[in-house]
Amino acid sequence: MEVYLDNSATTKCLDSVVQMMNGIYLKDYGNPSSMHMKGVDAERYLRYARETIAKNLKVFTKENKGRSEIIFTSGGTESDNLALIGTALANQRNGKHLITTKIEHPAILRTMNYLESIGFRVSYLSVDRQGKISLEELERQLTPDTTLVSIMHTNNEIGTIQPIAEAGALIKSIRPTAVFHVDAVQGYGKFHIYPRKMGIDLMSVSGHKIHGPKGVGFLYANEKIKLSPIVYGGGQQEGMRSGTENVPGIAGMAKAVEEIYADLDQEVARMYALKQYFTQGLEALDGVRINGAREQGGAPHIISASVKGVRAEVLLHALEERGIYVSAGSACAANKHTASATLMAIGMEKEYLDATLRFSMSVFTTKKELTYTLKAIEELLPILRKYTRR
Repeated sequence: MEVYLDNSATTKCLDSVVQMMNGIYLKDYGNPSSMHMKGVDAERYLRYARETIAKNLKVFTKENKGRSEIIFTSGGTESDNLALIGTALANQRNGKHLITTKIEHPAILRTMNYLESIGFRVSYLSVDRQGKISLEELERQLTPDTTLVSIMHTNNEIGTIQPIAEAGALIKSIRPTAVFHVDAVQGYGKFHIYPRKMGIDLMSVSGHKIHGPKGVGFLYANEKIKLSPIVYGGGQQEGMRSGTENVPGIAGMAKAVEEIYADLDQEVARMYALKQYFTQGLEALDGVRINGAREQGGAPHIISASVKGVRAEVLLHALEERGIYVSAGSACAANKHTASATLMAIGMEKEYLDATLRFSMSVFTTKKELTYTLKAIEELLPILRKYTRR
């Protein structure tokens, strides 16, 4: 049996997504900037995608009012970079203080490192053992020169959900001109997220986390905020992100949004039930503990487990030999073997830092697969511990 439990790294494309993209690749392949009918046909797909995503988020497209609030990018990393660098540069006359958390994705943390290197000041919010920020600390860190706050919706390693709406309200009450960015790469497609209602000015999303294609994403950008582009060229997307649009990818991502949100509540409830079953099964094993918030307090699809006495990489490959695919922490950092910033931030003991696996589910995950995985882990642990250096 093959069991894919690395869906936080990437997901399998839906059949409907592949079919739509193939049609564009083979028939409607025109450049959307071209004036002939092939270009017009391609532009229709971009309009369909903007309208689909804007409707889902309850925000504006250009057709509704003002500037389009959906900017298509190459994925979550570019969306994060555009949000942070674009906001910092566009608003630096108002202040050079930025706020984020210690458990952000590298696309945020490393971009913040870059901004620090060119003169910006960054405050990093701590988190508790469950990975949650303190709104009181956020309030203390907000200053008259704070121009940007970036907090992820759902942590990619342990599944912690941050109090985004509460943070948004707090920021707007204390520093109304500060821009609030949310990295929703892991949360979008699992939760209903409405930026305007939640006080979110910028929000990053990646297509391949929601059963869409790789190499495409979008940035929601409230039309009222100041944002400088970081990619220059032909002036596509109203100059906010130049370059010929990835029409098949953009349309495929929008199709995935339609499909995933059609039965979202039912699927999320199913995944929470599977998570509870799997979590209880893991905790019944000797020396296994769960990290992050449980059930409804965390993401429905992410389970982080630390296994005493067994290195994560060893168990990962042992499971792989049985057709089970998981991650050792996060798969988003080019396979670099460095200690997880998230696990260190929640105060994990050193012995568990390299003994933690992430299991992440999707709409395709079944109870049968999880049962098979639990049985495999139960059989492997005594064997692997036998050969562990003490």
